[in-house]
Amino acid sequence: MALKLKKTVVLVGMMGAGKTAVGRALAQRLDVPFLDSDAEIVKAANMSIAEIFERDGEPFFRRKETQVIERLLDEERGILSTGGGAYLSEGNRRMISDKGVAVWLDADLELLWNRVRHKDTRPLLRTPDPRATLAEIYAARVPTYRLSDLTVKSDASYTIDDTAERVIGALLTRPDVLE
Repeated sequence: MALKLKKTVVLVGMMGAGKTAVGRALAQRLDVPFLDSDAEIVKAANMSIAEIFERDGEPFFRRKETQVIERLLDEERGILSTGGGAYLSEGNRRMISDKGVAVWLDADLELLWNRVRHKDTRPLLRTPDPRATLAEIYAARVPTYRLSDLTVKSDASYTIDDTAERVIGALLTRPDVLE
């Protein structure tokens, strides 16, 4: 029997938690569109997120991010991957829970560092000590991520498909979202 998605699933969490990879697998498994707020912003601006941060600043980026998330939540039901900072905004959290369901991919700091340390596409980590910066961001954001509607542990021993299955298991506890 096919599963039916009733609300958009919004994946939230730290950079490197697997929101995009797990989101793509989840969308395929549920046969719904995969949406990525960062990719939509890049497409609309015709520049990378790092370039947007550099040219226009983080506050400008966050305003555009909110507009894009709202449009995606209104336009199409599917799996939506958001940038790591999107869920920090109280307005975004309220909008996501009103129009969809927030699922926190909860990865520990060591796993996150292993996944992001070789990438230079993370504007917030362009610091003299990116590991310490990641730890600070993690400590500041985890209390907010804990406010998510559902939490799924992201673990180094899990494949992308394992994590997607765990998300489906969590979603099945919410008949208003998935049945």
